[in-house]
Amino acid sequence: MSPNGSDRSSRRPVRRKLLQALAAGLVLATATGCTSKDFPRLGMPTPVTEEAPRILSLWQGSWAAALATGVLVWGLILWAVIFHRRSRTKIEVPAQTRYNMPIEALYTVVPIIIVSVLFYFTARDETALLKTSKKPDHVVNVVGYQWSWGFNYMENVDGKTATPKQTAKEIKAIPNRMLSAVPKGAEGVYDAGVPGQRNPQNGNPGPTLWLPKGESVQFILTSRDVIHSFWVVPFLMKMDVIPGHTNRFEVTPNREGTFMGKCAELCGVDHSRMLFNVKVVSPERYQQHLKDLAKKGQTGYIPAGIEQTDAAKNAETNNT
Repeated sequence: MSPNGSDRSSRRPVRRKLLQALAAGLVLATATGCTSKDFPRLGMPTPVTEEAPRILSLWQGSWAAALATGVLVWGLILWAVIFHRRSRTKIEVPAQTRYNMPIEALYTVVPIIIVSVLFYFTARDETALLKTSKKPDHVVNVVGYQWSWGFNYMENVDGKTATPKQTAKEIKAIPNRMLSAVPKGAEGVYDAGVPGQRNPQNGNPGPTLWLPKGESVQFILTSRDVIHSFWVVPFLMKMDVIPGHTNRFEVTPNREGTFMGKCAELCGVDHSRMLFNVKVVSPERYQQHLKDLAKKGQTGYIPAGIEQTDAAKNAETNNT
């Protein structure tokens, strides 16, 4: 057989494997079940708050950077496999290169640049997402407990600013600096769930948290027992619910509907049952829901949880 014929036969397995790899990549890209509208979100749900698009943009940018890095690495690997294979050079041991300063500088500097850019955008967006206003439209204390959720609507339902005269003992676990966002005269109403509860409209498991569309809602997160995590899926954001430490964040829902929520922290044997629903309605219907809870006798608050420790209080500023 001629040398040329030998070269052709040696190249066929490499080409065959390359075609197989490309075919597998094509199947993986087309078999995900995403439509043309879903693909730009890269698997993320449709945002339903004013803050969620910022998270989606950060997610898309990170994926774009990862994809660009992956294409570069895959390209260099394929280039080395094809053009530096043994059958091409017929050399038992190729020439060895001990140092290559330009290449070593490249793979040191480029990762630093990539990490620095990702850090900048992450820090910028995290700062914006965790920013809370002093007087939001609504304040809801989300209480996590094994194995469900409770919601303290910290609202002035009766319209009387003179009541209550002092902070209810059930919410004294919340730091005063966070309670300052609560409207004056907020006597509150509550809803407490159990694992077997179902949403009466769609049958989804868990209690239902009601929120008004187009109005800011500040969540104060407390736990009665272990660490949970409050995650409303289409909010594209979740935050830990920690005993002895109070977290909070703020969103403005901009789309009506009923959405899924769950605990995103492995919290025990029935963690998978810690589900809930979020129902975003018009402000008028939201106010009516608060009145309905009051008519049922669900006034005041359920216990918020374990009081914040002195060490945690001292580690933070503006505790008064």
